[in-house]
Amino acid sequence: MLKLKPTFDLQRDVVSDIFRKEASVCRVQEYSGAVDTCILNIERDGGILYSWKGAAGTTRIGRYDCKTKQNKLLYTFDKQVCVSSCSLNEEETLLAVSLAQNTSGDERLQPMSKCLTLLIEIHPINNTQVLKAVDCRVKVQFLSSEMDGRSVLESHLLLLTDDGYVDLYHVLLTKQEGYRVVMANPERLSKTTERIVEDFCWAQWDGHTQRLYYVAHHLTHTQDKFLMRCVQFYPNHNCETVLELPLELPATFFPTVKFVNLGFDHYHTERPEERPVSMKVFTNRIGSMCVCYCQPLKDKQELIYTVVLVHKDCSKTFRVSLGGDQPSHRAAQLHPLFIPIGYHILVYLQGHFLHCINTRQQEMLCHSLFLSGVDVDMGLQCQSANITVLHAEEESSGSLLDSGNGRIYAAELSPSFLLQMLRSDAPSSCPSSKADPQRLAALHCLLVYMGNDPGLELKIIEWLCDNMSAFESFDQIQEFILASLYRISYEKSLSLDKVLPYSSVLDKKEIPACLLEVPGVLCTTELHIEPVFKGKARSLQGFWSELQWNTERTKYLDAVPNPRYRTSTIQADWERLKSERRPSSLRNNMEENTKKVLSMVDTWCLDRKLVPLFQEEDHQQRALIGLMVDKLREHLNRHLPRIGKKKIDSLVVNYVAKLLELIRHMLESVWLKHKLGPRVLCLKQRGGPAEWSVLHFMFRILEATRGLCLPLPPGYHTLLAVFAVRCLPHHTFLQYIDHGFLQLTETFVSRLMTDLDNSDANERLKFSILKRLPEPMEQRIYHMWDHPVSSASISRDYTRTLLEKHDNKGCAFPSRDKPGFTPEFLPLTYLAKILSDIEKQAPNPFEEQENVDAKFVEETALKQTLMLLGFGEK
Repeated sequence: MLKLKPTFDLQRDVVSDIFRKEASVCRVQEYSGAVDTCILNIERDGGILYSWKGAAGTTRIGRYDCKTKQNKLLYTFDKQVCVSSCSLNEEETLLAVSLAQNTSGDERLQPMSKCLTLLIEIHPINNTQVLKAVDCRVKVQFLSSEMDGRSVLESHLLLLTDDGYVDLYHVLLTKQEGYRVVMANPERLSKTTERIVEDFCWAQWDGHTQRLYYVAHHLTHTQDKFLMRCVQFYPNHNCETVLELPLELPATFFPTVKFVNLGFDHYHTERPEERPVSMKVFTNRIGSMCVCYCQPLKDKQELIYTVVLVHKDCSKTFRVSLGGDQPSHRAAQLHPLFIPIGYHILVYLQGHFLHCINTRQQEMLCHSLFLSGVDVDMGLQCQSANITVLHAEEESSGSLLDSGNGRIYAAELSPSFLLQMLRSDAPSSCPSSKADPQRLAALHCLLVYMGNDPGLELKIIEWLCDNMSAFESFDQIQEFILASLYRISYEKSLSLDKVLPYSSVLDKKEIPACLLEVPGVLCTTELHIEPVFKGKARSLQGFWSELQWNTERTKYLDAVPNPRYRTSTIQADWERLKSERRPSSLRNNMEENTKKVLSMVDTWCLDRKLVPLFQEEDHQQRALIGLMVDKLREHLNRHLPRIGKKKIDSLVVNYVAKLLELIRHMLESVWLKHKLGPRVLCLKQRGGPAEWSVLHFMFRILEATRGLCLPLPPGYHTLLAVFAVRCLPHHTFLQYIDHGFLQLTETFVSRLMTDLDNSDANERLKFSILKRLPEPMEQRIYHMWDHPVSSASISRDYTRTLLEKHDNKGCAFPSRDKPGFTPEFLPLTYLAKILSDIEKQAPNPFEEQENVDAKFVEETALKQTLMLLGFGEK
């Protein structure tokens, strides 16, 4: 399920260099002593701080630069010490360390405190200042500084203790001798200290965004609750609480203080009664925040975990059965991990399950993937308790640190595994009747999260070609279209999640039961989690502005009826538009919308003309394209005015253009798969197996788009009719027309009339098609068919036109009593007489008039009759 790519290896990138350094210090060719290297912290810029045992009983601290792949020695202690926390300021002038008490006899720290916190000048190595000497753990972390002339001469350091308070040290620096950077007035350092948190039981540091999240008890008149707060540090190093979020946690949830993302303490071991607490906060720059936590196992038969979706104003609690009573030693090893992958949160319990939770479309369980059994093996060579999840807001995926082996892996979803889930008849973790929810979740994960890969999209289209019949609970082609369209806009705004179409399942009147539940998983949803934004968060731009807007817009969209745009709602408007015959302002507006869409499609596929689409006028599809643009734009402007009219207009045009391009791409893929050439458009040849497959696939696309009332590229109906007339028997082809599956376009009918000869079967087909054409098209088509019937029709039409043109001149019809009336060949005699009378009434022979030679018409009709009877040649 997960693909792990090594990005850092302590042995490869650091230890080999340490051995060279120690060999140089000891002046030996090869150093063979133990170095006991361990990772201490990972700073904002990706630099990795580590320590090792040096020669002659020293302890050294170094830094690995992930960009230059170089190691640098920062400081050396002249004896063995236990570094439990470490941080380096960005200018690399100050090093803060917390040393844990070494209880191995002679190496006890003086004074006898359990933790000694030091601030060391290292540019160059000079003064050392004691910050704390206490009997509790202390975590140190420098704030990020602005790289200008002023910021180099000051640093700001956080100290967090498991006594439950946080201090902020403002360290002023000065330059001496032009290069030495030292602390100014170090004896006054304690007076610059600012206490920013008084009492907490859990804390998480986010160095990339300079935020500190912490949980504290919140006493009210009625109950004792937990409150999560967020402290935002600004570039000027001021800070304030910007968010408060109440959490429903058990009273004994935090037996001891828990630190997250504040380095790695290799000398602190939790007592058995201190059950490990799993809690993490993940954010995304477009304005999403997820708070994930897991409750301790009580009966050891199920795991309960909660994902609070702040941006969706709800929380979801899952109870997962672990399949029987767990031994006490095994239950103690159960350590769930929360891993951010794109807009998914992966909940991983080693050896049991992996739950891929969709944090943007969370309404239905079928859009989140749940795996159990052999499918959950991630290939980790250690216990999950030794894994630390690393995440940066601007990165799409998280990383995993194996603290035991000193390796960092970039974690990504495996597209090959998800493709295998689509292709398999029954995923291993569920029976075949329950496979649809996993396929649906895997399909959306592939298309939305990883769909920017053209090769991957091609493989999904191949899967659609191989599985054309709709599944029992969803239509895979509809899902492919809607998920692909959602992908082009989901990164622009979280508010679009509840407004744009995402899945055809949401439009079903009755959703299949298998899509509403996952075997062994019970989900409960709590709405209105009531986050409180404070201070500058209400006016800041960027993340806090987006998060606040998303929560407010979610509350609004939950209150209004039908906030999600449903493509099927334009069906009535389209039927009314098709029935209009005269031009109107609405039609003109629709046509302008269509021109914008088609011009964008033209710029995308200038060099791709494999499938003959977008090469003709299809007035019905053009009207539907323009109508969809108009209705979708109106919907977005009504519900999301903050985006702006220009951006919405661009988004909508791009959305509909992508729809047409997507269908073209699907046809092009199947065209290449079956190696079709231009000869497939020849109507004189019957279709083979390849044409049959393409016809079937095109009918499935037609079925899927009609079900959603989506437009098709102009030329699609012509191409479909060409394949249908080549592959289907003529009577079946006509039935498809009568039932509305095929649409007769003027381009197709004109080609049919000219390309097919006048054999008996083809003549019957042409007559049948002519009877099914609307009158204006029928008149135009008759001019293209070289046949006596078409000639007679042309004559009738021409005569009717002349009569209508001259009906105001009082031309009297001849009667049988008139002299000169000849009863032989009455229709032609009548026509000749009428035309002769019209010619006689012409007042001016030099005026432009249309004259018909009656003798010529008679001879032409006679010649056509002889040819039909086989007595003449063309």
